[in-house]
Amino acid sequence: MLNFIYYPVSFIMWVWHKAFGFVFGENAGISWVLAVIFLVFTLRAILYKPFVGQVRSMRKMQEMAPEMQRLRKKYANDKQKLAQEMQKLQSENGANPLGGCLPVLVQVPVFIGLFHVLREFQPYKTENYFFGAAEVHSFNESSFFGAKLGAAVINTQYSTTSLADLGGNLTSQLTVMIPLMIIAGILTHITARHSVARQAANPATVANSQTAIMQKLMLYVFPIGVVVGGPFLPLAVLFYWVSNNLWTLGQQYLVYKKIDAEEAEKKQQATAQRNSLAPKPGQKPQRNGVSPNGSAADEDDDVVDADTTPAPKPGAKPVNKPKPGAKPVSGKPANRPASQGGRPAGGGGNRTQARKGKKRR
Repeated sequence: MLNFIYYPVSFIMWVWHKAFGFVFGENAGISWVLAVIFLVFTLRAILYKPFVGQVRSMRKMQEMAPEMQRLRKKYANDKQKLAQEMQKLQSENGANPLGGCLPVLVQVPVFIGLFHVLREFQPYKTENYFFGAAEVHSFNESSFFGAKLGAAVINTQYSTTSLADLGGNLTSQLTVMIPLMIIAGILTHITARHSVARQAANPATVANSQTAIMQKLMLYVFPIGVVVGGPFLPLAVLFYWVSNNLWTLGQQYLVYKKIDAEEAEKKQQATAQRNSLAPKPGQKPQRNGVSPNGSAADEDDDVVDADTTPAPKPGAKPVNKPKPGAKPVSGKPANRPASQGGRPAGGGGNRTQARKGKKRR
């Protein structure tokens, strides 16, 4: 049913076995070990770009965490509106929550495919997908420091053939398997700790209870599960697990370093742009929407400086300045001298007395 997974996995492993078998011999255990390890490296190299997309998506989701928390409080009683606003926010920021799950989801069928292919290396088998009868026999006969790659310490119906059927002994099997189990558990813990440390930079992410539970599972439960479950797995699967975690550690270091450098460069560019737009010390402020560094702003400054008349206060009467050479204008008419109009200066008083005399008569 899952042949679309089994055939590609077996083909990649078959190619690497032929390559290393040419160097070390096809029946050598190291050829089969390296075939498993480089099967992992090949698949992880194919998934490199999705992993980078995963990291970028996680970074954007962390940046959007405060806004997402605000939307949850705002639309707590309207789930449909909340889903629409969340989708809109993610679309505007170019974030895809499913993008962070893609590399992990792809590795699950790869692990299942490898486990199934290793189970099919049975002594009575004449073929195993891309492997022929001779290669099946070679795998079963090969050993790595006396340990059989297809055998588990504790045999179950989901495991491969028993250790006795493959001609191995328990002491040699444990000698190789126990160190691999411990190394696999330690690398799983270190990989998880590195990933959790990146998430801890965002307080909103840490405050999420579900995220905190998942982080504890990654840090402690998964590594313990690898150590406890090691005796039930074929030895080749432990090589797969160790090499997969080694690749993940190196890839995380390189990708996170690259993304951190890109973000630091963006911040420097943004800071430099703000500094270039800010007015220099002692420079006049911006007027009429013209940049203080432009020539147009300098000409406007000269015009404004030439007119230093203060603006009138609200409600004040306008004051008209007299033209050069004009006589001042006041609210009351000025007293005219006797020589103007041919009338004496006191003419106004005599007319008043004459009116009073007529009334008496």
